[in-house]
Amino acid sequence: MSERQIPPQRTRVIREPESGVYDRETVYCILDEGFICHVGFALDGQPFVIPTSYGRKNATMYIHGSAASRMLRQLKESVPVCVTVTLLDGLVLARSVFNHSMNYRSVVVIGKATLVDDLSEKIAALRVLSEHILPGRWDDARQPNERELKATSVLRVPIEEFSAKVRTGPPIDDEEDYSFPTWAGVIPREIAAGEPISESRLKAGRAAPEYARKYSRVQTRARA
Repeated sequence: MSERQIPPQRTRVIREPESGVYDRETVYCILDEGFICHVGFALDGQPFVIPTSYGRKNATMYIHGSAASRMLRQLKESVPVCVTVTLLDGLVLARSVFNHSMNYRSVVVIGKATLVDDLSEKIAALRVLSEHILPGRWDDARQPNERELKATSVLRVPIEEFSAKVRTGPPIDDEEDYSFPTWAGVIPREIAAGEPISESRLKAGRAAPEYARKYSRVQTRARA
């Protein structure tokens, strides 16, 4: 059975609270399907929201970037962060413009990001990041060298204070609008991989590996 937490006030879903989900299974499914997170933090009273790639291992998120970046320089000091991930599943077209919506799944994680300074954990975290995006690629590519490792910072964010929000299903119109003469329904949205395109300097005869040719992001539909 998935662990369900009692959400603190700052991660509790206030608007449309019936859409709030607070179990780890749902949160992990959303995180594992996404590619990009947005990391929010404040610096000298100025808020910033930075998009970046991420990976998850158990109850920890890893994010990385250039050691010279503003975000990484600040967050390594254990600055409070808000990390969000959103998946868009469909456009919901109602009979009235006011009731148009989207089907989506989103996660909010609040905590403190800390610098991964142990070399073995750093390399393991980079592998988590790589495998999150494209399973199988880490073992098939050159591993990072000492210079590259020094130029890269990795931060860990514990998945302890979190919430998810899920919207599924058809549009919900006001009763008096159901007779309005227009189409209503859902336009589904999915991410699909195309055919791999070889790089121009690739040696002749080097075919795209199976994990690239048959790449497919596992899509899940969390419980509403």
